[in-house]
Amino acid sequence: MSEYSEVVTTVDSAEAAEELARSIVEARLGACVHIVPIRSVYRWEGQVQVDQEWRCVIKTATDRVGALTEHIRAHHSYEVPQVTVTPIVDGSPDYLSWVGEETRPAD
Repeated sequence: MSEYSEVVTTVDSAEAAEELARSIVEARLGACVHIVPIRSVYRWEGQVQVDQEWRCVIKTATDRVGALTEHIRAHHSYEVPQVTVTPIVDGSPDYLSWVGEETRPAD
């Protein structure tokens, strides 16, 4: 199992993305969050939808994924929020070390 992961969720506004990202970093559940505007096409309640969304890509330590997932669910406006996890199999040692440090609870 990888020590580090990227967790992805989407939200419905830039403001919601920034608010969620800020709360994740403040809670030390993610070292940083990239926010990217996207268009999503999906089926919901039998209808095809096309919406503007903001994709939040969170870099975190894998042992923090459970708490991060719960945080996202608790602070998300969607009935069924996307939460996907991808292991980081390799990367800059300095960067990954920083991710680990930033996701440890504050002393």
